[in-house]
Amino acid sequence: MGIDLVPDLGARELQAICTIAECGSFMAAALTLDMSQPALTRTVQRVEKAVGLELFHRSTRRVEVTAAGQEFIALANRILGDLRISFANMREISDEQRGRVVVSAVMSVAYTHLPTIIGSYRKSRPRIELQVREGVHGVVMEDVRSGVADLGLGYIDEVGPAFSAAPLSLVALHVVMPRGHVLSTCPEITIDQLEGYPLIVLPREAHTRRLLDSRAAVSGLLLEQAVTVHHFATMMQCVYAGVGLAIVPGGAVPAALQADLVSRPLQLPELTRTIGAIAIKERTLTPSAAGFLAHLRQAWPAIEASLATAPASRTANINTNTA
Repeated sequence: MGIDLVPDLGARELQAICTIAECGSFMAAALTLDMSQPALTRTVQRVEKAVGLELFHRSTRRVEVTAAGQEFIALANRILGDLRISFANMREISDEQRGRVVVSAVMSVAYTHLPTIIGSYRKSRPRIELQVREGVHGVVMEDVRSGVADLGLGYIDEVGPAFSAAPLSLVALHVVMPRGHVLSTCPEITIDQLEGYPLIVLPREAHTRRLLDSRAAVSGLLLEQAVTVHHFATMMQCVYAGVGLAIVPGGAVPAALQADLVSRPLQLPELTRTIGAIAIKERTLTPSAAGFLAHLRQAWPAIEASLATAPASRTANINTNTA
């Protein structure tokens, strides 16, 4: 089966033909294109030979476009217009003025840090489309591994060698309970004190759940995992309704306090983990994703500092009211 070959023509040659038609003379076109008239003539001859058609009727005084030339020029203008738009779009993407970033984040980070980071990021890059996927740590890692997400925000202490990880902050565990709960009088809570109380837990693929299960097994404790939920909002509502206690990373404490609950640190220093940005080592980030990561790393410390002070004042108020 034969293949129809497309003439081998470049943008410079298409531009030359269109400029001659617009100027109406070879001399004016040569001046516009900043090239010699003989060179322009050779360009036209090369194009006409490539397409097998005469594009211009030449005389000593004027140049007329043939019927075939009119159709060719219309096509050339469309091609050049598409090229200009495409190159402008590519420059915008390269300059981080247009594009798309998909971030997969553990729920505590998605709830506390990301809204502020996204707000400040979009002030300078309003045409970047952002998509946030929320889930437990296992889901975040799969999103990054599969390429569904450009970046992940999760626990980086045990990521595999295929991933790159940029640390952001340390996260400790906290116990969330209703106001007036018997454990709310304790400044800190040990894992032994949780025995006998029903717990609201995340699925097994959640990093916090795995840590807690492992530590309880080592200590020989039997923790009552009464209800499994998939979202922090549901978890907080269950705690508020008196269903049980919840063990959450520090990033989820503001959500607990806003739900009018009490938060106390879990006295397990060895379970402190590092939250960080996760990507695939051999996968180059797009300009927009790289720009978002740089902005996130710059904005993170200030947000972390504000979150560290806000819960303390709110907890103090709750303690006063409870007392």
